[in-house]
Amino acid sequence: MSEINREEKAMSLRSPVNFDIVADNMLDIAEFTVEKYEFRNDTVLSAEMRENALKEIRNSLWVKVEEMRRRRKKILEEMFSLAEETLDEILRDKG
Repeated sequence: MSEINREEKAMSLRSPVNFDIVADNMLDIAEFTVEKYEFRNDTVLSAEMRENALKEIRNSLWVKVEEMRRRRKKILEEMFSLAEETLDEILRDKG
């Protein structure tokens, strides 16, 4: 019997997240948050304070995006494992 050469195919999964849109949304969220603060407190932040606040808010939001990426990767790994386990069960039951 000839030996079968098994090569794993690289699988490319599309990202469900468009990071251009995420970046735009983060800018909007940061701006809205600062404007809301200014409105509620009847104040205007200095240009320096506003820029610093926007920068820090965006940084905090990117941390959340990175958490989502890691969670998605873990879920995909679990899905591939489950698919392999299911296939193994089917083949074992048929064999």
